[in-house]
Amino acid sequence: MTGKIGFLGFGMLFGFALSRVGASEFDLIFGMFTGQNLKLAWVILFAILIGHLGMRFLTGKQGKNRTKSGQRINISHKKLGRWSLLGGALFGVGWGMAGACPGTVLAQIGEGKLLGLFTLAGMVAGTYLYAVLKENNPDL
Repeated sequence: MTGKIGFLGFGMLFGFALSRVGASEFDLIFGMFTGQNLKLAWVILFAILIGHLGMRFLTGKQGKNRTKSGQRINISHKKLGRWSLLGGALFGVGWGMAGACPGTVLAQIGEGKLLGLFTLAGMVAGTYLYAVLKENNPDL
């Protein structure tokens, strides 16, 4: 139970950080996609850098795919194909239209923005549709 509270705390901290940098503001996201304001792009780049450093710290001197205690880290790679490209394009279009990605939609809801509820409903519907399509087509 303590671990779940820790995850909740980190999630709340992440949502707070997203809100503070303006990642839940439609105008900032629009500015990033149009190249008029790259503040959010820099935040994303910084997050990628922190993630990279975190993985380097986690693996330590044990080498790739091992924790410092020697446990194996499994990072599976999905083949890039037409479905991945279509899904990525759909994700990008949705992000641009709604002004939210899966992380920022929760920050929007926490800020009381009604648009966040519609975006969340679209994400849930899209996930359900993917599950139905995947069941009938295992190659997805």
